[in-house]
Amino acid sequence: MLINLLRTRRWLRRALSGLSILLLLGGLGLVGYPFATNMWQGRIQERLDDQMASPELQQAYRERKIQTGDSLTRIKIPALGVDTVVVEGITPSALRAGAGHYPQTPLPCEGGNVSIAGHRTTYGRPFGNVDQLKPGDTIELTTPIGGCVYQVSRDPFVVAPTELSVIEPTGERSLTLTTCHPRGSAAQRLIVRATWVKDLKSA
Repeated sequence: MLINLLRTRRWLRRALSGLSILLLLGGLGLVGYPFATNMWQGRIQERLDDQMASPELQQAYRERKIQTGDSLTRIKIPALGVDTVVVEGITPSALRAGAGHYPQTPLPCEGGNVSIAGHRTTYGRPFGNVDQLKPGDTIELTTPIGGCVYQVSRDPFVVAPTELSVIEPTGERSLTLTTCHPRGSAAQRLIVRATWVKDLKSA
């Protein structure tokens, strides 16, 4: 019956052809979007690498004049092979770098709960596998004027996306990483909590 309809209804054939094209384009978009954002993030990271090494950024950091989108710290997670520059701010444009620092929290390696948000499936997905972190794994932050090491203190856990208490002061020098959960969804937030272990030599 369907074949007969297609033979006698030209408009139906055109409609089905149009629908097929739309579905194909939609599928290509779903596959291509993460790839495109990863390429874009790679270019941003090249620029941020250069900025991290600049005397101008070092001076701005000392004077606490880092602007949204500027390089702030490099985060390394040896257990996951993560090595990426984190920018100041968590605006959509800032997070195209892959990871950004919550500006209402202390600067990296300072006292308090330093908090960083990162993408899990797009823009380089630096936090793509943070669910695999275990207590004892280390996280290193390197700023323009020094650095420090934190150690994961508990298994990653999940909270509601509106739960902001995770970035509030903890009463100790700590680091909090946040990312979307489950993978590819913003329904929840995955949280990694780490405590300060040691400072690294200053620049």
